[in-house]
This record gives sequence, structure tokens and C-alpha cells, in this order.
Amino acid sequence: MRIPHSLQPGRLLKQDIQHLRQRYVSDWTTFNQLIVASAVYVFFTNLLPGITFASDLYVLTGQQWGTIEVVFSTGLCGVIFAFQPLTILGVTGPFSVLAENIYSLCLGSFNIPFLPFMAWSLIHAGWMHLLLALINAHDWTMRYVTTFSTEVFSLLNSIIYFYKAVQELQRAHDNLSFAAFLYAIIGAIGTMLVAIFLSTAEKWQPLLHRYVRMGLAEYAAAISIIIFIGMPHVGELASLDRSTLHVSTSFKPSSPDRSVFFVQFWHLPVGWIFAAVVPGFIITVLFFFDHEVSSIICTIDRCGTKKPSGFAWDIVLLGTTTALCGILGIPPANGLLPQAPLHSESLMHTEKEEILISVDGEEKVEYRDVRRVHEQRWSAFLHAGAILVFVSPPLQHVLGLTPTSVLAGLFMFMGEQSLSVNPILYRFFYLLTPPSELPKLPADVKSYRGVHVYTVVQIVVTIVIFIVTLTKAAPAFPVLIIILVPIRLLLMNRLWDRETLRFVDAWACRKGTPEDDKDLLAGEVNEKSDPTPRLPDESIKDV
Repeated sequence: MRIPHSLQPGRLLKQDIQHLRQRYVSDWTTFNQLIVASAVYVFFTNLLPGITFASDLYVLTGQQWGTIEVVFSTGLCGVIFAFQPLTILGVTGPFSVLAENIYSLCLGSFNIPFLPFMAWSLIHAGWMHLLLALINAHDWTMRYVTTFSTEVFSLLNSIIYFYKAVQELQRAHDNLSFAAFLYAIIGAIGTMLVAIFLSTAEKWQPLLHRYVRMGLAEYAAAISIIIFIGMPHVGELASLDRSTLHVSTSFKPSSPDRSVFFVQFWHLPVGWIFAAVVPGFIITVLFFFDHEVSSIICTIDRCGTKKPSGFAWDIVLLGTTTALCGILGIPPANGLLPQAPLHSESLMHTEKEEILISVDGEEKVEYRDVRRVHEQRWSAFLHAGAILVFVSPPLQHVLGLTPTSVLAGLFMFMGEQSLSVNPILYRFFYLLTPPSELPKLPADVKSYRGVHVYTVVQIVVTIVIFIVTLTKAAPAFPVLIIILVPIRLLLMNRLWDRETLRFVDAWACRKGTPEDDKDLLAGEVNEKSDPTPRLPDESIKDV
């Protein structure tokens, strides 16, 4: 019996490798100032949130993972992933929450060493990623994911960013004098507000030259960070005590119990090796969903991408880097939100596109402006290479000058950037808007009541999942995200009318909505059940 083409093992992977061979050379031939600016922008927005998570991990994993581990992982995985141009990798907030809870279970409940158990969890996650790529998982999983789930996941990421900022300030309150703590709050809020203000520079016309405004907008986060790193060294502020990032003084792991980046994972008892399949599965679910969503968002239609995607090849690389990080004893990196889509936004430019139009029966060529992203590998490679260089002791010392208040401010800025493009935010504002001021709905949507209830449900679900991340059940939260997919497709269509769902929701990685697909299927069924030949409309009129 012949296996259908769509079910052939490795079909997507083979297709992606063929596409990679066709596009690889052209991915290195585009290089300009915008690409350099994008690399600098992504460097700061990836490195600094990463080392902020490192500060958190250093405390909550008993010094097993710190700044050098996060920087090493981000740089190494990022350089490897330069094979996929637009996706940006780093240590994510959801994984940090997961890792902290696994550490707590290892020491508090299991009485086993954390790093060997985590190594086996990541090794298991590695082969599971390879299996997902071989069975064409992208086609039969992400195909059914709608924006209901991706918006909830994006909102969860935003909340985690803000929560991590609060945690940093809480530590500052515990460790600093009252005056230094007050300045830490000012530094955090100032870092966020200056970055937000400068990011709007392109709208300041006619103030300043266009290239100056462009530079301020493109380097907004970097400028704000540098300002508030230097400010505590000026005047009387220099006399205040301050909390800075803990860094290594040599190319060695953060833990004093380790001397090399290598885990003797085979020393774990056999029973726990098999038990590590469970967290390995949870990590796979989290990474697969997180990475696929970030890859989809950074290549959506408004980015104007022309070259073919490579989702299966992405998952192979992700599985390889995940297992490698486990063996090296460093946290694994995966697709970042909002950095991956922000990377695409920073590469957007205007091109002239030829279009053929018909005028009086003659075809003419017209040119129109279109927005496209530079599809290349330089920005991803340069930013990751620069991050990898920071594992050297002299540059680790530079990172050690960063006040944790600046990291808290950057967390808030990243949370704001992620939240500002989330449709949930705009629909939440609709809840606060008088009915007379609300935008007009499509004719088929009866009222805003269903839209409001839909938005409230998304917010409540996100809060519930976030609360779960604060409990011992936190390792299971990625499964809750996945469960939202069948809930949307099988339950919500019974609670909301079709037109409301068609208005607020859509497929995440293909055009249309679940309701469109049902209408199409119903039409096909009706045609099969009614074999009576039908005359064209024109024929009916003639009769």
C-alpha cells in the first residue's frame, strides 16, 4: 500500500533542505546599513534580557546557571541558527520558569543532582524534536493553531517580562539601602521610558534630520541602556550602593563546583534517566510551540517574505542545539518573542514592485511601493557572534557593570513592546470605550458583546496559566497552552456565533479562519448530497 505524499516521513525536511540549497548563497549577498543597525538592535534586545534571566536563574538554580551560561548558550545557538535567517534564539522567560521549578523538584523532592537530570531531559527533548521533524509535525499541529492561542501565549510572555522586572526590584529592596532602592526604581522606569520615547523618533518630523531620527529609533534600547549604566557613576549617585549583575572572572561555569562546561550525565541512576522523559516531553512541547509561533510571526504576510520557509529544518537544528546545551550544562535557547518579530520589523524597507495593469485593452507596467524584510543571514550571524564574544573574561567584566535596575527597565520595555502589538490589548481598550465611540463592526457581527466576552476569556486564561507558573505545577504550563487549541476548535464554536469568531480569530499560519473551512466543507457536502445538475445564473435568467 502506497503512503500518501503528505504522510511520507521526512517529506518537509527533504523539501526544506532543497530550499536551503537554492537560497543559501543569496542569503549572504545582501548587506547594508540597515542590516548593521538591526544586528546592533537585536544584540542589545537579546543579550540584556538574557542576562536578566541569568540573574534570576543564578539565584533560583543555586548558582548552577548564571550569566556566562546564558551568554554562551545564546551566542552558540544563535551562530548555529544563522542557518535560518530571521529567527532569533535566546533563553526565554517561560523556560526560565520551567527550569527553576525543575531545580526545586530535584533538590526538594527527588534528592538528585540538577544538571545531570536536566541534561537527560534536554537529550530526550533533542530526539523528540528530530522525531517531530521526521513525521512532518508542522503540517498536522500548527495547521490547527489559531490566533486565540498565539495571542494568549504572547500575552503570557509579556506578563512574565513585567513579573521578572518586579522580581529584580524586589531583590534591590532586600539588598540595598532605601535611597539606593529609590534610585533603582527611577533607573528601571527611566530605562523603559527613554527607550520607548526614542523608539518613536521617526515620527518627530520635521524635528532633526531624517537619518538622525532613524538612528535614534533603531538604537533606542541601546542608547537608553548606556545612559542608565553610566548615570550611577555621576555626582552624588556614585556614593550610593548598587546591585550589579553577577559575572564570571574566567571562562568557567558559574558554580564553584564545576570547572568545565561538560556534564557527566551518565552518572544519573537509570530510573531517573527514564523519568527525565517527562520533563523532556514538556520542554519539547514548549520549544516546538514557542519556536513555531516566533518563526511564523517573523515571516507573516506583512513582512513581504519571498523565500520559502524551513520549519522542519528549524526543528532539527533546535533539537540538536537543545541536546548539545544539555551535555554542556548550559540552558538551551529557542525562538524568542518578541525579539524574532522585532528583528523582522527592524529589517523592513521599501521596494519598488512592478505590476501589470490593463488600460483600454493594453497592458502597462506600473510601479508601487511595497514593504519587505531583508531576507539575509548577516544580522542574525553578527548579533549572535558578538554575544558569543562576551564569554571572554574582559567583556564579562563589562557586563558586570550593568545595574540590575537597568535590566528591570529593559524587561519592562520588552514587555511593553510585546504587549503593544498584541490584539488583546486593543480589544481590551474596546471594553473601556463608550459604545457610541466603538469602531463599526462588519455587517454580519451583531454586537460587541461576543467580542468583549472573547477578550475577557483570553485575559482570564492567561492569568490562570501565569498563576500556574508560580506553583509546583509550573512544569506543566506548556501543556495548558496546547490544550487551548482543541478548546478553541471544539468548544468555543458552540459558545460564540460563527461571525464573531470569524471577526476576532484566524488560523495562525495560513489564511482564513476555522469557520471559513467549515463553510467550504459544508458546501462540498451539499454538492455531493444533491446530484441535481444546476444551470448557471445566466441560463436561469434566460429561461
